[in-house]
Amino acid sequence: MAFTVESKTENGFNKTILKDNDTQTSVEIIPSCGAILHAFTVLHNGRSINVIDQYTSAEDFAKNVETKGFKSCKLSPFACRLKNSIYHFGEEQYTINKFLLDGTAIHGLIYDAAFTIMQQEANSDNASVVLTYAYKGSENGYPFMYDCTITYTLEKENTLHIVTEITNKDKGLIPMQDGWHPYFTLGGKIDDLQLEFQSKEKIIFDDKLVPTGQTIPYHEFNSLQKIGDTFLDNCFSLNFAECQPLCVLRDPVQKLQLEIRPDKSYPYLQLYTPPHRNNIAIENLSGIPDAFNNGIGLIILAPQTNAIFATTYKITPLN
Repeated sequence: MAFTVESKTENGFNKTILKDNDTQTSVEIIPSCGAILHAFTVLHNGRSINVIDQYTSAEDFAKNVETKGFKSCKLSPFACRLKNSIYHFGEEQYTINKFLLDGTAIHGLIYDAAFTIMQQEANSDNASVVLTYAYKGSENGYPFMYDCTITYTLEKENTLHIVTEITNKDKGLIPMQDGWHPYFTLGGKIDDLQLEFQSKEKIIFDDKLVPTGQTIPYHEFNSLQKIGDTFLDNCFSLNFAECQPLCVLRDPVQKLQLEIRPDKSYPYLQLYTPPHRNNIAIENLSGIPDAFNNGIGLIILAPQTNAIFATTYKITPLN
């Protein structure tokens, strides 16, 4: 069979591996660690290249997921920052306390949750796995129940589809935002890579990286540009009038590029270049940071209704 789904235990991780046996392209998912994307590996010019910056072990994830920047984590039920960790919904004020950075809650509540495998399938066209986590309202600051179901599908031509379905399991309305937080690497410093993303506006942040309510036009990377010493820790609205992919990260020396193809459920892109310059975070977001307060991209789900968010990663050789 062209595609397979395998299980493997390594470095404390129980991995689910989707594999294209014709090309040796593979995807590793760690269900017990927030259903993170642990690896997306292709064979290029005789070398295996994993474009995902990963954790060294299950112990590394458990101890350092926050300090290492929430690499690959699912951002839910809110993404990025929540100003002063406080928001209002209905007639109530809520305070999030799971993880705070300078008094601000960041990156949601289920980034380290243990997901359950519900289904896995392989055939001549693709390999897929469906994972779910039932959030029971355990955090006082978010006492609402919902299910998060993630489907990874590896297809031909090094193409990985990731679909998240959020279902309201509560008795009333719930606020919701969704996103991902992968860090990508092509093996060297990002300074030597080229970046392109189709943006309309940059969201202006204050000194705590919380949106001020202002935006400015932004087109600096609307064509491929060398990253160089550019520092990014910003959120941008995407221009879906342009053709996909809406974001490209290219290594002109290795002649390899990563393409990100979000659908309209992810209208925002957050980018961050860490000081070490070994990787770059490229985050699909359904709403901007602090959406629970500013309402930009916030989704209100009625009981037993759902919201679906989808993006695609594709690795393309250029020779």
